[in-house]
Amino acid sequence: MPTTCALCRRQIPDERIGDPQAIQEHHLRPERRAESPTVVLCRPCHDQIHAVFTNEELRESHDTVEALRDADRLEGYIDWIRGTDKLDIDVTTSNRVRERR
Repeated sequence: MPTTCALCRRQIPDERIGDPQAIQEHHLRPERRAESPTVVLCRPCHDQIHAVFTNEELRESHDTVEALRDADRLEGYIDWIRGTDKLDIDVTTSNRVRERR
């Protein structure tokens, strides 16, 4: 049975999940793991979320999949990733996020 990424909604067939890190659990409220709900994401989506948002922003404003899907910072990315079958991408942390860490 394929796994569906909660953010981009791509279905990843089991036979493509040879790498145990291809599918990852994302805590919707980072740094509060004990109380945080989680969702299943493909690695590219998980990497992209943490590249464009600080943990504080995720906790305070983007702590649901719906809020992440509606985020301007992810709009172009989600449109792009839905059109590809890549499970590994190069992600660069934004300067804004890097400076706030």
